[in-house]
Amino acid sequence: MDTDKDRAVFRTRARKALLAAVQGLVLAVVVLPCGVAFLVLTLVSIVLIPLGVGLFTTPAVLTGVRALADTRRRLAAEWCGVRIPAVYRPLPESADPWTRTVALLRDPQVRRDVLWLPVDMTAGFVTALLPAVLVFYPVEGFLLAAGLWRAYVPGSGDPYWYGFVPVTGQATALGAAALGALVLAGTWRFVPRLLTVHFTLTRAVIGASRAALAERVQVLTETRRDAVDTSAAELRRIERDLHDGAQARLVAMGMDLGTIEMLVERDPAQAKKLLAQARRNSAEALEELRDLVRGIHPPVLAERGLGDAVRALALRLPLATEVTVELPGRADAPVESAAYFAVNEVLTNAVKHSGADRVRVDVYHTDGRLRVTVTDNGRGGAAVGAGSGLAGIERRLGTFDGVLAVSSPAGGPTMVTLEIPCVLS
Repeated sequence: MDTDKDRAVFRTRARKALLAAVQGLVLAVVVLPCGVAFLVLTLVSIVLIPLGVGLFTTPAVLTGVRALADTRRRLAAEWCGVRIPAVYRPLPESADPWTRTVALLRDPQVRRDVLWLPVDMTAGFVTALLPAVLVFYPVEGFLLAAGLWRAYVPGSGDPYWYGFVPVTGQATALGAAALGALVLAGTWRFVPRLLTVHFTLTRAVIGASRAALAERVQVLTETRRDAVDTSAAELRRIERDLHDGAQARLVAMGMDLGTIEMLVERDPAQAKKLLAQARRNSAEALEELRDLVRGIHPPVLAERGLGDAVRALALRLPLATEVTVELPGRADAPVESAAYFAVNEVLTNAVKHSGADRVRVDVYHTDGRLRVTVTDNGRGGAAVGAGSGLAGIERRLGTFDGVLAVSSPAGGPTMVTLEIPCVLS
């Protein structure tokens, strides 16, 4: 039994060592060309910024660098269980090229990704290739002993050096095989750990700092607090609407029905009037309850999704409204709800304050983000600030790591862009 167990352990370790060697070889083959290419492209794009060309190429190149770094983070977690945190600052898609370029270059995480490139193509290349060398290099020694030495030793008799063993014939080829066996026996257990060293080095360079993580935790704490405050305010609104609206009408209807019971035989005419009043109260209470439900989660949003819900909003506006929806699927219900009420608030502001006579709404999903752009031809001057309805929208989106961008010069037009990271099902 112990022998079988030892064999199973040996096979497991051998499999892990071979897998780590293959994974390291794949990394080494990819690391060097990708690192050199992205480093050169990044430097060239930054140099071209004063000429204007770099304003368009730098965001694209840095996005590629981020994709390369994200791939390494994913492989580190999947292959070796090494978690590499990253904290990127959100960037609205609607920002102009200069704003995008400056924001990317100021992002500490982006700078860490760029500084990682030369480290990855040097020390990263070596640490990725080392597991493959320690596993496959002994194989060459075994092949030399099997007769391959004849192909390596020239007719002049000059030795072929395998490590520190000069191979000149079969006897020295057996020595090469012995050296290969020693290397393999001494290192195969440590090969998976060597691949972990590669990812640990990567984490040391591109992993988010404690300060960045602390800042991220603070942002999440604030957004959670805003979400709790928003939920509490929403509950208070629902309680107030129920108490002042539907509940009051239902109480009045109950009192009317009690009076009707007393008058139905003595004064049928008055009883009929009270019945009519009770019927009106019940219809109004039902309508108020429907409005309350729509304010919590509109049925059209639950049944048909964000696109149709926004179209339904547009139909109720007193302005000419054009809606374009390009959504290949549906987001999670909380994301759809946040986007819907944010759009509702933006459209309400446009009707009340912009002086516009036309509004355009574009809803689409790209680059892993749900984006909604609301544009009106009003007087402009909208801004996100304390006491502004847009500030409330920004807090609502912040719960989902979303961002709000406002472009509203004096004289208009006003363009409000909402972005929420999400996937569609």
